Amino acid sequence: HAGLDNELSLVDGQDRTLTVQQWDTFLNGVFPLDRNRLTREWFHSGRAKYKCDGKGCDQFAGTLELGYQIGFPWSLGVGINFSYTTPNILLDDVNPFGFPNIGGGIITPNLFPGVSISADLGNGPGIQEVATFSVDVSGPAGGVAVSNAHGTVTGAAGGVLLRPFARLIAKTGDSVTTYGEPWNMN
Repeated sequence: HAGLDNELSLVDGQDRTLTVQQWDTFLNGVFPLDRNRLTREWFHSGRAKYKCDGKGCDQFAGTLELGYQIGFPWSLGVGINFSYTTPNILLDDVNPFGFPNIGGGIITPNLFPGVSISADLGNGPGIQEVATFSVDVSGPAGGVAVSNAHGTVTGAAGGVLLRPFARLIAKTGDSVTTYGEPWNMN
């Protein structure tokens, strides 16, 4: 994905044209280090550039962000419970001295350990946004680059999609964001 991936421009409240670009975006999905089938792991690399055109761009100041949105439809929580009771003997209405005509019984608890497993399948967390890198910028143009920023999600039962973005936020509050194509992290 070398080169310009996407860009978007906005005319701000001061009649300047703010442009943000996303370059060389690469989201590298890797086998999860914890070996958990419900974990997705990746490394994010890329560049974000901005440009301010118009009167007053020499005094431009703001924040440039590079990151991604993450979404997955289902989450799975798993719990394992283990219990063990030592064997005991409980005498229930038993005459220990052997007198005749007195009833009773012997009650024993389970002699084997008990195990239970529970699985909770629920909706995913919705779309979450992660700014991999955020830097203060000033002047008419600039950029930021990130290489191999680590990302992970655990508990994802189903597909995981990442949508990379680059965002420019002016100190005046104006904001422009460009989004790339979603990447499948299965």
